[in-house]
Amino acid sequence: LEASANMELYDIETDSEVYTKGIATVEPVTEASSPEAMSAEVEKRVGKLLDDGKFPVLIGGEHSVSIGAFRAFAKRYRKFSVLQLDAHSDMRSEYEGSSHNHACVMARAKEEATSIVQVGIRSSASEEYDNIIPDRIFHAHELRYDEEWMERVSSLLEKDVYITIDLDVFDPSIMPSTGTPEPDGLYYREVLDLLTLISENHNVIGLDVVELCPNSINKAPDFLAAKLIYQFLSLRFR
Repeated sequence: LEASANMELYDIETDSEVYTKGIATVEPVTEASSPEAMSAEVEKRVGKLLDDGKFPVLIGGEHSVSIGAFRAFAKRYRKFSVLQLDAHSDMRSEYEGSSHNHACVMARAKEEATSIVQVGIRSSASEEYDNIIPDRIFHAHELRYDEEWMERVSSLLEKDVYITIDLDVFDPSIMPSTGTPEPDGLYYREVLDLLTLISENHNVIGLDVVELCPNSINKAPDFLAAKLIYQFLSLRFR
């Protein structure tokens, strides 16, 4: 949020100023008694925004904030996909005694959404492959040799799509400010091109951008996250 205050409001690529459509920051979710209670509060907040006709963007923080959002959308959309951009598959059924841990996010998405697609994955535990759907996971190392991977991602998605972006999907050379960075990640242009294609071919119903761990010595990752959100909104509402 601090970085966004220092960005230009005009987006060159879409020739637009999306802020004129109305962007509001609501009070942060402070529920911390348990992961389950936090998810319930997020679900309540996101549900209220949807009922009011708003487009929700969640900013984190821990990736488990997405679970409440999935549930809010599942109660209001008969069919929708979750598109995950992430270094990790997050497909554990439970981790450290909780089914609401950040390592379980996509296992919960699989329960709520009609379908899921995972992009940029380059780290998983062996037990996660019991939950992973082979033709719906795009490992980072495979993308280098597939010129049509973005089109294939799009073809697997429902018309309505919720996008969840863990910032560790990016290569740590441009996004070191995450809790669990992984080498050999995606770059900004690749991600933006994918978001452009999805915005053109689908109805994006919500977005979260999570796992930013700001570093006071290096502000560039904060600006990357802020720019990513603003450019996506410029694509979504152009």
